Amino acid sequence: MRYTDIAIIGGGLAGSIAAAMLGRAGIPTVLIDPHRVYPFDFRVEKIGGDLQLERFARTGLAESVLRSATLDGENWIARFGHLLDRQPSRQYGIMYEALITAIRDEIARPAEFICDKVVNVATSSERQKVVLANGEEISARLVVLANGLNVGLRRMLGIERLVTSHCHSISLGFDFVPVGRPAFPFAAMTYFSERPSDLIPYITLFPIGNRMRANLFTYRQADDPWLRTMRRNPVETLNAALPRLRRLTGEFGVAGDIKVRPADVYVSTGYRQAGVVLVGDAFASTCPVTGTGTDKVFTDVSQLCNVHIPAWLATDGMGEEKITAFYDDPVKRECDAWSNAKAFSFREVSIGSGPYWQAQRWARFLGYLGRGSLRRLHRPQAASATRTASQFRQRPQAADRA
Repeated sequence: MRYTDIAIIGGGLAGSIAAAMLGRAGIPTVLIDPHRVYPFDFRVEKIGGDLQLERFARTGLAESVLRSATLDGENWIARFGHLLDRQPSRQYGIMYEALITAIRDEIARPAEFICDKVVNVATSSERQKVVLANGEEISARLVVLANGLNVGLRRMLGIERLVTSHCHSISLGFDFVPVGRPAFPFAAMTYFSERPSDLIPYITLFPIGNRMRANLFTYRQADDPWLRTMRRNPVETLNAALPRLRRLTGEFGVAGDIKVRPADVYVSTGYRQAGVVLVGDAFASTCPVTGTGTDKVFTDVSQLCNVHIPAWLATDGMGEEKITAFYDDPVKRECDAWSNAKAFSFREVSIGSGPYWQAQRWARFLGYLGRGSLRRLHRPQAASATRTASQFRQRPQAADRA
């Protein structure tokens, strides 16, 4: 029997961050995952925005981990073939498996990694028992379930999943390549749908290393023939759905396989139990279109590891009343509610019919256009001020030489 304070099941984004944070805090922890080197998984490919980066910073890992990512610096906002705004941007592109590797590199003792599969979990208000496929048993004060979409262990504990929106959205990921020239004219771009009837909210293009990565989102069912057409003839299908995109990108191609990921929106039930806590997608999912799933992971793990686990370990036992404090945490609850509401509101504003939603889309279009116009007005003034300051600094030097 191996003894530890915390046993984390699942070594994806949430579990790996938690292990790194707890190791830095000096808390004995084991992270259990069947993959020593995390395999390709079409999930998070971009971290960005001031709020999301602030939430990542609360884990204490952002600065070191983001060194492995690619910063875009500027993001074009476009619709109807028109460039609306060139926003200063802090988006970091990184493939999911590379992100997990960078986070796991930050795991240090007394946290450790075990490459194995968990086959059984037994919980109580005192100590928890985790059984591995190789027969080894681990005794921990707390089990953290961070195994994402895997429902087997949760059901073993009587925790079920309530789907509130089946196949709420579908994400497609692929490499986007220029044809007839070495590069695109933009560092990154978000291009919004031209017609709500196409069921596409937007496509986002962003750099990862020397590649331009595309994430395309659609509100379709998993058996929609459009998805097969997109896989077989991606360029033609994209040009049909977003006919004026080429005004900004020029001719383009699609390289490699197209990865497709349908997403349900769900919440867990029966999770208020002694000895075990759920984080990230193991607790509840959201819609990838909104990009808020990463915010939920950062918030869950930072509150759990910075606030609750140190307080729980300070006294004996791991009863339900302790675990409940995490689920009732106001910071967590606010983030969960915001993320869930955005999943449904973004869908309506993207494809909703009727005059209200049409007005919402035009308001968003004009808002981006207005901000872009103001930014273009200020840029020449800023450039002029920079030139004037440069000339002023040079004059004394010229006088000294004379």
